[in-house]
Amino acid sequence: MLKFYALAVLPLIDPTRALSGSRDRAAWLMRPNDSFVDAVAENLLDRLEDCKKSFPTALCLGGSLEAVRRLLGGRGGIEKLIMMDASYDMIKLCKDTEKDVHNENIETSYIVGDEEFLPLKESSVDVVLSCLGLHWTNDLPGSMIQCRLALKPDGIFLGAILGGETLKELRIACTVAQMEREGGISPRISPLAQVRDAGNLLSRAGFALPGVDVDEYIVKYQSALELIEHLRSMGETNALLQRNNMLNRETALATAAIYDSMFAAEDGTIPATFQVIFMTGWREHSSQQKAKRRGSATVSFKDIQKKFGNGN
Repeated sequence: MLKFYALAVLPLIDPTRALSGSRDRAAWLMRPNDSFVDAVAENLLDRLEDCKKSFPTALCLGGSLEAVRRLLGGRGGIEKLIMMDASYDMIKLCKDTEKDVHNENIETSYIVGDEEFLPLKESSVDVVLSCLGLHWTNDLPGSMIQCRLALKPDGIFLGAILGGETLKELRIACTVAQMEREGGISPRISPLAQVRDAGNLLSRAGFALPGVDVDEYIVKYQSALELIEHLRSMGETNALLQRNNMLNRETALATAAIYDSMFAAEDGTIPATFQVIFMTGWREHSSQQKAKRRGSATVSFKDIQKKFGNGN
């Protein structure tokens, strides 16, 4: 059973207070031109340039809205951009910074809304972009289905979510510290998708021509405290329903010490791994390539083996 199935049945993430509070705080603390966030947004937007068609109307969901808007740069032939986030403060920030974005030909509108209940008509947009946002969704398959339905035929979904290897160093240090200081562990980091699940998710949501690839980013920090502050500015702090509201002070200090002793580099910095899963899917259209009917092959593997040998 995939992790996503469990998320669809039992809410793990608090969609009201904790998550919206994290997004509000991220709007207040957001770093200007965050190099990691910008790198992910650039990677996602580059996929628009790989397409030989234009996408006049685009929906951008949650996550790194400001980076996507700032770095869009005319890619994809987007003329109308709808930006949506569950946080009013994040939407206000994006709107306030619009004057600094040099995409004068793009008509931009802003919506406060939930990714699990898209306030859009079916077949109303040409592309859906989600950069570092959908991993916070409880009903991820349901949200993906809504994204597909919002797309016009032959429209494209482009998403980037944090994968299960993200912050593996912090997970290890925190687990060891909790075992030492508290005699047990509680979830401090929200559950994330595994790479093997992403393709199944796209297929389950009904996307045609699904594609998945993975990038790993190593970000260096001066201390564990700087890492935590960066996560806060990204809105990536813990939003689990079954979480301890405060981390014991001794456990927090032990986590930082263990992190430093286990992972510190020679220059004194500590690395943090961010695994990003990029997903691509299309809404079905008659012009798209389709798999051949089962049994329609005209060449057998035996014939290929006779011609080219067994490879030994």
